[in-house]
Amino acid sequence: MIVITGGTGRFGAQVVEQLLRRVPAEQVGVSVREPGKAAGLAERGVRVRRGDFADPPSLAEAFEGATQVLVVSVDQLGEVAVAGHVAAVEAARDAGVKRVLYTSHQAAAEDSLFAAAPDHAATERHLAATGTPFTALRNGFYAGTVPMLLGPALETGELVAPADGPVSWTERADLAEAAAVILADEGRFDGPTPPLTAPVALDLEAVAEILTEVTGRAIRRVVVADDEWVASLTGHGVPAEQAELLLGMFHAARRGEFAATAPDLEDLLGRPATSLRSVLEEHYERGV
Repeated sequence: MIVITGGTGRFGAQVVEQLLRRVPAEQVGVSVREPGKAAGLAERGVRVRRGDFADPPSLAEAFEGATQVLVVSVDQLGEVAVAGHVAAVEAARDAGVKRVLYTSHQAAAEDSLFAAAPDHAATERHLAATGTPFTALRNGFYAGTVPMLLGPALETGELVAPADGPVSWTERADLAEAAAVILADEGRFDGPTPPLTAPVALDLEAVAEILTEVTGRAIRRVVVADDEWVASLTGHGVPAEQAELLLGMFHAARRGEFAATAPDLEDLLGRPATSLRSVLEEHYERGV
C-alpha cells in the first residue's frame, strides 16, 4: 500500500493520478483532511482515510498497512509547517513503512534566504534521524509561480521586479509524475535526490523575452529597488510580512539558490521536461 498525503490537493492529486497508471488502485491510499472530497477516488478503488497533520492519531489510521508514504509538504511556514511534517514522518515510521518520501525543495538549506527552504531542511534532518529509509524529493521551483510574478506586465509592457537570478522553473505536473515513478519503483533514490528540475535556468530578463514572443506584446524587464517593490505591494494591499517573504525569494535567486539543474527529472520522465515557454503559452491560451 502506497499512501499519499494531501491526495486531493494540487500536487497530491496529480501524483495519485500518475500512480494509478502504474499500480493497481487497491495498492493506493490517500490521507486527506476531508474524505468526502475524495469520494471519486474511493469509487475507483483507492483507499480513502482521514488524516490530519494536526491530529496525529488520525495519521496512525490513515497510514495503517502502508509500505510507503509520500508526505506532501504543507502550504505553511515556520514552526507550524515543520511540526506538521514531523508528525506525519513519525506516524509513518510508527506504522512500520519501508520508506518515507517527502516533497522538499531544491534550495533546502538551513541558511537559505527563501522562507520555505529552512523548513524543508529541518524536515529532512528529522527524516534522517528517524532511521527509516527516506527519499527527499528536491523539487525545482514551480513554473506556475511565474505568471504571479508578472503583475500588470501585459498592460504596461514592463515586467517590474527586484534584481533576481536564474531559476530552473519546473512544471508541477512533471514533478508529480516523477514522484509517482519513484513510488512505483521503490528504492531508486535514498536520501535527498539530485535537483529535480527543468534543464534550463532563466532569469526574469529571459522570461520577459519569452513572454514577448508568446503574447506578441513587447515586454521589457525593469529592475526596481527592493524597498520600492515592497512599498508597491503593500500599497496594493499585500500585508507587509508577506511582501518581505516574497522579497526573500528574489534574494535567494540572486544568490543562485534556484540555479541548479540536473538531468534526473527528464531521466525519470523518459522525455523532455515541460519548458517555461510551454507553461506560459498554455496560461495565456486559457486567457488567465
